[in-house]
Amino acid sequence: MGETVEPGMDEGTRRRTKMLVRFTGGIFLLLLVYALYFARDFFMPVVLSVLLALTFSPLNRWLMRRGLPAFLSAMLIVFTVVLVFGGLGYGLSGPISGLIKQAPDIADKIHTRLDDVSNSLIRVSEASKQVEKAASTASDPTVQKVTIAQPGILSRATGNLLSIGTTIVLTIVLTLFLLASGLLFYEKIIQSFQLLSDKKRALRIAHDVEREISRYLFTIFLINCGLGLCVGLALWLTGFPSPVVFGVIAAVVNFLPYVGAFAGVAAVALISVAHFATIGAALLPPLAYLALTTVEGQIVTPTVVGRRLEINAVAVFLAVAFWGWLWGVAGALMAVPLLVFVKVFCDHFDELRGFGNFLAIEQADPRPDDVLETRIEQGR
Repeated sequence: MGETVEPGMDEGTRRRTKMLVRFTGGIFLLLLVYALYFARDFFMPVVLSVLLALTFSPLNRWLMRRGLPAFLSAMLIVFTVVLVFGGLGYGLSGPISGLIKQAPDIADKIHTRLDDVSNSLIRVSEASKQVEKAASTASDPTVQKVTIAQPGILSRATGNLLSIGTTIVLTIVLTLFLLASGLLFYEKIIQSFQLLSDKKRALRIAHDVEREISRYLFTIFLINCGLGLCVGLALWLTGFPSPVVFGVIAAVVNFLPYVGAFAGVAAVALISVAHFATIGAALLPPLAYLALTTVEGQIVTPTVVGRRLEINAVAVFLAVAFWGWLWGVAGALMAVPLLVFVKVFCDHFDELRGFGNFLAIEQADPRPDDVLETRIEQGR
């Protein structure tokens, strides 16, 4: 944003004022990150609810224009989404439970196939235990050892499930209220400005953010569903076990740029090694998965989403790493939609357009030095 400087200030005072403004902004950003990290149980469902409300707002208004009251249309949307995903989770619970039960057998088969590597790791582990045993024997028996009792696996799992359940419930309820409010927030935004030009600008920004977020998330959702269908079909054709489960997993993890595709290919490769008798047969499923994700990431998504909403790969990687560190897997999943939100917002302000341009995918021509010099001369 612009920096306010009084016209009567001398050069030194102006410089100190600018430094003070930047220092204050840096302190504010640090405090914001601190708050987002330590209050993530509150902020995470709020941000997720806002993204979901922006995604379904066009559908909500379409239902309202058809005569359905705002609260009823919001309930219809929210409960339809809950029923669809709840039914999908229930249908997949059986196959997933079967995979979990087979995990020890799969691990044994992988251990057998990778015997040399496993033996090396076992030798290192045994050597480490012998060192610990020797250190324990050499220690003074009169010295008391203090150990901190950690909570058991069951208690930690119960706490995690309770936290996830609370986050899901808060997200659903808040999304319902945001959609049921209809045009209330737009009216409040307009009322907070005095000038008509500011009112129009604020409304245009709000509509653009809503439209682009909704279009982006809905498009990516359809693309990932198509990818999951293709991955499941490819795994079924190669004889891979539980292809439907891994098709759904492929659709979900693909919301994580780069990391999701890598994790999916690695998981399929491990199970292929345990399931198939030959190396050639074991390579087919992960290679098919890799080929499909490559086509999706390099051809399908850029073509369908359009270059206007494509994000710089460096910015995507940094955002996924930052939000993953801040809020875990949920934060990594929301990283790209939040980047789209920031980019659309920055495009409406001259002061922030430089940052929005950094987030864009547009790249220089094959001769970057000449092109950049030309653009600088032309004032671009």
